[in-house]
This record gives sequence, C-alpha cells and structure tokens, in this order.
Amino acid sequence: MLSTNQIDQVIGQPVHGSDQDKLGKVGTIYLDDVTGKPEWATVHTGLFGTKESFVPVADADFTEAGLTVPYTKDQVKNAPRVDAEQGHLSQEEEAELYRHYRLAYSEEKSDSGLPAGHDEHDHSDRAPAASAERGDHDGDGVFDDVQGRVEGRDTSGLTTDEAMTRSEEQLKVGTEKVETGKARLRKYVVTEEQTVTVPVTREEVRIEREPITEANAGKAMDGPAISEEEHEMTLTEERVVVQKEVVPIERVKLAKETVTEQQQVTEQVRKEQIETDNEAAGERKDGA
Repeated sequence: MLSTNQIDQVIGQPVHGSDQDKLGKVGTIYLDDVTGKPEWATVHTGLFGTKESFVPVADADFTEAGLTVPYTKDQVKNAPRVDAEQGHLSQEEEAELYRHYRLAYSEEKSDSGLPAGHDEHDHSDRAPAASAERGDHDGDGVFDDVQGRVEGRDTSGLTTDEAMTRSEEQLKVGTEKVETGKARLRKYVVTEEQTVTVPVTREEVRIEREPITEANAGKAMDGPAISEEEHEMTLTEERVVVQKEVVPIERVKLAKETVTEQQQVTEQVRKEQIETDNEAAGERKDGA
C-alpha cells in the first residue's frame, strides 16, 4: 500500500499493471480530503507521455521497481479522460472513475473526496498532493505548480518582494523504443530439374577382311585345309551413373541496422505574460 511518506519518492517512477506491462510514469498523486491518504495517481501514457490517465492507488504496491497497480494496461488506457491540468477532481469525475474500475462508490466525504466543511452535494474539488512537473501541496489549499495554481490569488503582502515570477511551459521531447515487428530467417527445400550432357562410349563389332599376301600366307595356311571354327569377342559400353553430394554454398544470417530520420512534434505550450496598468497615465504595457 502506498503511504503518505512515499509520495515524493513515487513521483516520476514507472507504473506496472497486474499483467506486468509498463503503463507509463507517475505524474500526480491525489489525496483523500478527509483521510489524507493517497487515493488516485495520474499516469503519463502515450508515445511521449503526453496523455494522463487516472488510476486508484488504494491497493497499489510501491517497490524499487516502481508502482504496481492491480489493473491491466487496457483498463488504465481506457479510463475516462479527466483534465489533470485543472488540479482537482470533481465529484462527478471521481464517480465516473469509480464505475470504470468497478469500485464501490459512496457520496460520504471520505469516499467521494469532498473537502471537509463543504456540503455533501456541493461539487467541490480535490487538489493533488504532488506533481511530477513542479511543486507540492503546501497545506493551504493552493497547488504550487503553475498549471494548478489558483487564479486570482492575492500575492501582495509583507512576505512578498518587489518582483513577480513569470513562468512558461517548455517542451521536453524524448524517445522510447517500442516493438514494431519480428523478422524471421527460415530455410526450406525446393526440388528442381537439372540436365547434364555426359559423353558415353560403347564397342561395336566390325568385320575386317584382308587379302592373302606373302606376309600372312604362313598364318593363313596354318591348320587344316577345311575345318569349322568359332571366334568370340567381348563387347563393352559405358553407362551413366548419378550420385549426389551436399555442398555448402553460403552462410545467411539476420542483422539489424539503425536508420535515423527526422520527425516533427507539434504541441501547445502555455506561458505567462506580465502587463502593467498605469492608471495615472491611462496606459497599459505588456511584458515578455
């Protein structure tokens, strides 16, 4: 369970869901107005953390790995959108969040988050305890962050100096690695026909006749004058023999290369302007 003493430590820490998926980072912690215990946290989601979703922290666990909530990534992602910049939760907004997370909701002040001293049906608001951007809740009902500062607050008095602080929002754009797909290397066997021409030889019988000459007369007259004879000759031929052998041809493997491209990010930022009213001269001047 997240305690009040852990609020400063949990801001900016990663948030994990019940399915162990990383949901984003903690932006703001909202306290119950009666019990003072942490009740809601905003989670920066989206590609650049530009979206904020509300998630209950009553059953959350805070460890060195970050904040773990008993809800899935889809539950937090699809939570009703509440403008976190307003610095508070209305009764209607909180009731809608309770219904989304299927939690029992009561209009009792300790359950609804109505500030003490307000009527039960008064749609009062809840201020955050701390924010990831700037500031903390200083106990006087005023959120010190520029986005949640109470407009119209009188800052003149004995404790202020002669200067006024002008603030503005600045874009902080970063990158995160996300999985875009998988590449697989697969080997399979195909069969194709190959034709090779191979020369083969064979022996054939040819009868040769030669006349009787003085050179071969002796051999011709050797033996009986009239007789029967039989001569035999072995004939041969070449036949094609096919054998196969496996020969390595090349090695193929997967490799990754990083390609850098430029992407433009457009977002609205706010800044404060300071002007001076000179009632005596009837002039108004704007400052940077």
